[in-house]
Formats: sequence, structure tokens, C-alpha cells
Amino acid sequence: MNYINRFAQKIGQVAVLVDPDKFDLNSIASFSKAIQQAHVDYLFIGGSTVDTATFRSVVHALKQQVDIPLIGFPGDVYQYDDKLDALLYLSLLSGRNPEYLIGQHIHTAKEIAQAKFETLPTAYLLIDGESKSAVSYVSQTSPIPQDQFNIIERTALAGKLQGKQLLYLDAGSGANKSVDPSIIAKLNSINLPLIVGGGIRSIEQIEAYQEAGANVIVIGNEIERNIDFLLDIQFYIKERSQSLKTGSNPR
Repeated sequence: MNYINRFAQKIGQVAVLVDPDKFDLNSIASFSKAIQQAHVDYLFIGGSTVDTATFRSVVHALKQQVDIPLIGFPGDVYQYDDKLDALLYLSLLSGRNPEYLIGQHIHTAKEIAQAKFETLPTAYLLIDGESKSAVSYVSQTSPIPQDQFNIIERTALAGKLQGKQLLYLDAGSGANKSVDPSIIAKLNSINLPLIVGGGIRSIEQIEAYQEAGANVIVIGNEIERNIDFLLDIQFYIKERSQSLKTGSNPR
């Protein structure tokens, strides 16, 4: 399956982010049941400090439990496995640390080129969420302030000109402030499938991102804190599906 096209086909898709460092394998049965019942579109898997063995053990366990696409969202280039359906091949364009622009990628380029999963070239932009994120700390880069749209837009456009096929805006795990939906709306003109995450805690925020044109909306910490939030997501996805059938969805 071409996941670039799948991301691009509709707006308001939902991905649940699983951080293997925080994931309890003993609860995988109940977690998987809740995920399946919610009908989320994707599971993103990765974290800023996850070791390879832990990453792969969680991927393998989830692969046995769910039929939802597993998408790697790696904190480093060793977070990959052939059980993945696709891998977000991230370049941290918002920072100026060459290690996260291209340096790390070189270590496993040959292995990833030969892997069975799809590799998705992704322009990754860290946006200021008014908190110190793990990504910012580990990568030793600063996020782009939300009021500097000119910088955000030019960085995203540069990524497209470099050949990136996805755009990911991230306020960081547990951000105090999520990416403003107006930024998403303004970036639609770049014409790349757009993923947004970080600090999303309500259905109202998800709906605002859908209205702004985000293709994939990523929820992480709120589900770790409150698994019952999946019930709200289930209702949102049901409503989204009904509006698609009636033709009321903007795409």
C-alpha cells in the first residue's frame, strides 16, 4: 500500500502514538481491544529515548494483536523493524543539528533501503509548545515559535523542494500548547499531506485540525493518561465516516 497516498486521501484521520518506553506489555490485550473498537486509522510507534530491543518487542506484540497499520515514528535511526507497515523517515528541518538532518540516517541507510516496509520521506518541524520537549532536549535544537509563520512556511517549503513527501508539525509530547490550527490552514497551499501532533487533549482540538485541513492528527499523552479518551475518539471517527458518506466532508 502507498501510505503517502493513503495519508493524502482524506483529512481528519487519527493516529495513536505508542511510546514503547511507557507501554506496558501486560496490558496489551485491553489496549488493543480499545484501539480496535475506536477504529483509529494508524498506530505510530516510537520515542525519543527508546532502545532497539524495546521498540521491536512492542512492534511485534502489537502486530499480533491489531490489524491497524503500524507506522514507525523513530526517535533515532535504530528504531525500525520489518513488522512495521511504514516508517516516517524524519529529517528535523526546524533545527540546525546536522546529526538529525542527515548524520544519523547514514548509519542504517542500507538496511532501511532493503527493508520490507515503506519508507516515507518526512519534513519534521518542531513547533514551540511552551514546554521543553524530549525531542528538543535530545536533538539539542530549538523549536520554531508559533508566531513566526514565515519561518515555518519557508522551512516546510524547503522540505518539499528537497523531495520530502510528508510534512509533520509537532509541538512535542505533553506540550502545554498545541500547534495553532491557523498554521495548518495556511500550510495547505504547500500541497503535502500534513500530520500534526503534540498537546492534543480534546475532541474539539481534533475537530479544529480537521477543519484546518490536517490529514493525520496524532494523540499520545492524553491516551496514556486516560484510556477512556478512546471512546470519544471512537465517536468522532464514527461521525467522520458518516459525514464522508453524505458528502459533507470538505475533501
